[in-house]
Amino acid sequence: MSIKQSILAILAISVLTVTSPFASAEVKIAVVDVQNAILQSEEAKRLLTQIQEEFKGEEDEIRKIQSEAAALLERMNKDADVMSDSEKRRLQQQIESMNNDFVYLRQKLQRQIEERQTELFTGIDSKVQKAIEELVLSEDYDMILPRGAVLYVTDLYNITRKVTEKLNQLNAK
Repeated sequence: MSIKQSILAILAISVLTVTSPFASAEVKIAVVDVQNAILQSEEAKRLLTQIQEEFKGEEDEIRKIQSEAAALLERMNKDADVMSDSEKRRLQQQIESMNNDFVYLRQKLQRQIEERQTELFTGIDSKVQKAIEELVLSEDYDMILPRGAVLYVTDLYNITRKVTEKLNQLNAK
């Protein structure tokens, strides 16, 4: 052991000895996966269902284009030997056009869904904060960490389910 390590060890022991009266008090720590707690809440499930219903027509249109393009591609692969070059080009252009439409509509739908989710979930972060504060007060936690900041945690310290239950209680009020 080097002199530097020895000095650091002595300093650490000294700090522990000085703070031992404080160290005897147990620190209650928990971990929460906020995103999972939100997504498992009844309100989030309801909002996600609402979004799915809202954009069902657009999703159906995208699926229709995808299946039509797949049918054309299958036809082209199946009948390529008997098709003229101009017919192959025309079919290839149709497939490319459908693919472009598919990509454009898919990206547009994703943006719309993200915007709608942002609108609907605005304010839920304050509800999560309130749920966590209520848990801190009722269960006397000293520290609650985000799940992403911890490499490993046992289920004993994971309070995600409790936060979800608290969110459901707050929404029921």
